[in-house]
Amino acid sequence: MSYDFAVWFTPRRLTRDEADRLYAELCDGITTGVVAHPSVDDFYSELTTKHPELDDVPEDRIDDMDYSPWSCRIARSPGHVIASCVLSKADKVWRLIRELGRKHGLAVFDPQRGKVFYPDEPT
Repeated sequence: MSYDFAVWFTPRRLTRDEADRLYAELCDGITTGVVAHPSVDDFYSELTTKHPELDDVPEDRIDDMDYSPWSCRIARSPGHVIASCVLSKADKVWRLIRELGRKHGLAVFDPQRGKVFYPDEPT
């Protein structure tokens, strides 16, 4: 079982229903609802520096969930990132994604709770 997170750049704040729809579209590969922004690439780069993509994990660390907590490859476009982590690491990954989202000025969506968090909101 995994826990999913989405990070994106949009020109405006979204309602919960709009965020749910956007997430579903992004999962289907439809990226028209997000805007390409360099902050997304910066976010992805910093995230994968801390926790490499599964394809980049050395063989001797393949089972080290602290090193790479991902349950599958991270999906992304120039306007979004969707990352799925193993359930046991969800809290730790959530804190990191929320911190990096805020740092890079991106919205963070928790689809399990149906809530979007914006960079200017309190933690």
